Amino acid sequence: MTPVELSRTVLHAVRRAVDAGELSVAVPTRAVVAPPGPGGCGDYATSIALQLARPAGQPPLKVAEVLRPHLLGADGITDVVLTGPGFLNISLDRAASGVGLVGEILRRGERYGYADGPDGRVVQLHCPHDLRAVVVADAAARLLRSQGALVRVTAEGVEPAWTSVLGVAVDAVGRAPAELPVNVRPVPAPESADPMSLGRDAGRWALLHPAPHDRPRADDQHLVQRESNPLFRVRYAHARARAATRNAADLGFTADPGPGPATGSDTGTPNGTATGTAPLADAAPQLLAALADHPRVLAAAADHRAPDRLARHLVTVADAALPFLPTVLPRGGEKPSAAHRARLALAEAVGAVLAGGLDLLGIDAPDHL
Repeated sequence: MTPVELSRTVLHAVRRAVDAGELSVAVPTRAVVAPPGPGGCGDYATSIALQLARPAGQPPLKVAEVLRPHLLGADGITDVVLTGPGFLNISLDRAASGVGLVGEILRRGERYGYADGPDGRVVQLHCPHDLRAVVVADAAARLLRSQGALVRVTAEGVEPAWTSVLGVAVDAVGRAPAELPVNVRPVPAPESADPMSLGRDAGRWALLHPAPHDRPRADDQHLVQRESNPLFRVRYAHARARAATRNAADLGFTADPGPGPATGSDTGTPNGTATGTAPLADAAPQLLAALADHPRVLAAAADHRAPDRLARHLVTVADAALPFLPTVLPRGGEKPSAAHRARLALAEAVGAVLAGGLDLLGIDAPDHL
């Protein structure tokens, strides 16, 4: 079960409680699910009971108690625990949820985490005549559009080189009326810095990766191909994921997100002890968690006009993927097994998430690095 599917399951639980006369509320259009916070447990938590408590006229904990049995009856959910004032902590069938997540990413491709369509929002972003502000507004607009918003970007000034070198795009340039204040104003880059000298990809990363209140560092460290460079790690992980697909094709097998067996004759070795045979949920739990969190990160980055959140999330995905990617292909005398096909599917999911995330930041994701 993916986070999107779990959100729908939570809404269905609310609907069933309303239909049964256990709650008297309007069913919301969205239920936020996220990794549990401090004191939580399980795979995901939702605060839907706190959201519904006031319109239901009941304490949040009582609302949570009403919803719990409806969630426990859903496929893919193994346990629901109540914590705090009424948080619902949900545990999933790990094997099934991992397969479902990878399958969903492969189906959506680089658009995994995007909204299904327009949501009716109209957002106006206005920034000063400042390079970093214009780049942040451009990336924020991409994120908002991915979440279904109609966005217009204006700036009080844009230099032609900002467009030709860094690829920024605005809808209009000039002074805005008083009723349209500047609403994108990150800390500018130091006057001594020259992000454009880094080129489009490294220049945009240098301006987008730091939080808006942090002063960006625009030096050659963004160009070095070493592990100390976060942008390099993200693009290297993407290139390794794409290489896994090419190499698997040479070996005659393709991706299949079905879970690999823990033991058995399909391992490709006589005793069934190949290194690539663990189910996905056991082989890369941190990686699966990071991929599952991608839609939430996109929504939060869009809502807060904070592309730095996406940049840091891509680093998290890459750092979780890099130790996993060398395990994808058969080693030595192994033959391709169901587990290798499942791991290849996970590698392809990594490639899709990293490529899609970099594209939203306006940065290229090369297949070879």
